[in-house]
Amino acid sequence: MRHAPADPRTDRTLLVTGAAVAAAGTAARAEAVAVRGDRIVHVGTAEDARAALGGRADETLELDGGLVHPGFVDAHCHLVMYGQALAWVDCRPERVPDIDTLVAVLSEAARDLPAGVPVRGFGYEHRRLAERRHPTCHDLDRIATDREVYVMNASGHGGVVNTHTLHACGITAGTPDPDGGSIGRFESGEPDGQLWDAACDRLTGPAGVKIGNHGPNFHLSEPDDIMADHLLRAQETFLAAGVTTVGDAQASRREMETYLRARESGALRMRVSAYLTSALLDVALDLGVVHGFGDDLFRVQGVKFYADGTLGGWTAYFPEGYAADCCHHGQLYHSAEEYAEIVRRAHAAGLQTATHAQSPFAIGMVLDAVEKAQADVPRADMRHRIEHCGLPTDEQITRMAGLGVVPVMQPQHHLRTGDGTLTAIGDLGHRYNPAGPCLPAGVPVVFSSDAPVAPPAPLEAVSAAATRRTVLGTVLGDASLRLPVADGLHAHTAAAARALHRERSVGSLAPGLLADFVVLDSDPLDADPSELASIGVRETWIGGSRAWAAPGR
Repeated sequence: MRHAPADPRTDRTLLVTGAAVAAAGTAARAEAVAVRGDRIVHVGTAEDARAALGGRADETLELDGGLVHPGFVDAHCHLVMYGQALAWVDCRPERVPDIDTLVAVLSEAARDLPAGVPVRGFGYEHRRLAERRHPTCHDLDRIATDREVYVMNASGHGGVVNTHTLHACGITAGTPDPDGGSIGRFESGEPDGQLWDAACDRLTGPAGVKIGNHGPNFHLSEPDDIMADHLLRAQETFLAAGVTTVGDAQASRREMETYLRARESGALRMRVSAYLTSALLDVALDLGVVHGFGDDLFRVQGVKFYADGTLGGWTAYFPEGYAADCCHHGQLYHSAEEYAEIVRRAHAAGLQTATHAQSPFAIGMVLDAVEKAQADVPRADMRHRIEHCGLPTDEQITRMAGLGVVPVMQPQHHLRTGDGTLTAIGDLGHRYNPAGPCLPAGVPVVFSSDAPVAPPAPLEAVSAAATRRTVLGTVLGDASLRLPVADGLHAHTAAAARALHRERSVGSLAPGLLADFVVLDSDPLDADPSELASIGVRETWIGGSRAWAAPGR
C-alpha cells in the first residue's frame, strides 16, 4: 500500500525557544512552543516541546530574550479604510494645528498630483485646531477649484469638501439633509462643505457604494490595483504592531472585493473577520451568509449596525442635550422600532450583530432590541456586540452580562479625545470607556483600535485602559474604572478572539490553536503601565510562519 507523501505545509515543524512564553490563561511563563504545520502542539519546557515534535524541528526560532505572546486581535477596525487613509495627506493634530497649516499641507500635496486627481486628507480634529472649528469649503477652495478636495474628520464619519465638489455632487442650499446624515450650512443656508454620515453617499458617485441611514459612508472606491496597495500598506502596519487577526467593522462591496482578490492572489497576510454593513442585510439573508461563512483566513462573521453617532463629532445621541450646548442632541440612525426590527431579522437568521452605540440612550436601545430578539427566537451564545460602548451605566453593564452582550471598546479614544468629551458632555465624560466595572459584573470587555481613528497599537490601548490618562494629562474617573494590565492584554487577545467567535483558533498560545504569535522586547507585566507603548515588537508570526520582522532582524 502506497502512502501519500507528507505535505510540507502540515508536517513542517517549528521549535520556538530562548524567550519566556505567555501561555494561555495564566500569568505564569513557559519556556518553549512546539508547532507542527500551522498549529501549536505543545507549550511548556524546552525539553518537552522537543519531545512533542518527536525530536525533529525543521526550523528553530532561537530568541535572545523577550516574550513570546499571543498575536493581538483587533476586533474592531477598518483595514481597507486605514490603508486608504495612510495614502492620503496626514492632517492629524500633531501635524496640523490650524487651518492655514491644513491648507498648506494639502496644497503641497496637490502640486505633486496630476491634473484632475482628487486631493484627499485624513485626521483633522476641529476642536484641536487653533480656530476651534471645521474648515469650510472656502478654506479648501484655496487648495484647488478645479478638482475634488476632501479632508476627512478623525472620526471617519464625514468631513469637508471644496466648492467644486459640492457642485459636482449637486449639493445646493435647497438640498435636504438625508436620513441618517447632515449637510453643513452657513447662516445663509448655503452649504459650508461639511458632509456627515449618509450625506457622504454623494461622494461615492452614481455607481459607488451607498449606505443610506445605515452608517457613515467612507467607501470611496479606486482602481483595483490601488485598493490592493491600500490593503498591503495597512497589513504591514498592523503586523508591525503585532496584530494577527482583525475584525473589519463595516464591510461593503468595496471591502469584500478587495479581500477576496487578495485571498485569491495570496496577498491577504492576516486573518480577517468581516462584518457587513447593515445596508447589505437583505443581501446576506438572501444568500444565506450566516454562521461564520468562510475559513481561518477570511470569513464573514456578522452584520454592523449603527444606533447613534460619535462623541468626538458630537453626533452621539443625548436626548437631554450636550453639556456644552443644551440645544444640540446628536443623532440616531434609526428609530428604536426600526432598529429593533432589523436586529430581530439578523438574530433570527443566526447572524451576530455589532452595533455602534456611544450614549447611554443608544446603548439602552441596543440592549432592548437584543432582549426582544432573544425572547422571540432564543439562540444560545450569539455574543451580540456593542461597538465603542462609550458610556454604559452600571445597570446597563449588568444587563449586558445577563444578555451575553459583548462591549468592544477603544481605550485609545479616551486617550486622544477624552478632554474633548469632557467639554462636550461634562462630568459624565469621566466615565468614558468604563472597562474596570465590566469584569466584576461578568462582562468580557474587548479592546480594539478602530483604525484609522486610532493607529493599531495594542500596548498603547492596554496602557490607556490601565492609566486612563489623556494626551493632555487629564486622568479620567477614579481607579475603579481602570483595567489592570493583565486583563487589558486578555481584552486584546483571547477576549477579542471570542468576540469574533474565533477562540478555538486564535487569541491564546495552547495546543490545537493556530500558531499566531508576536515576539516582544520585554514582558508587559513587568513594565510600568504608563510605559507599555514603548515595548517594541520584534517579529510577528502567523500560522507558524514569519509574517513580519523589525528591520535588521
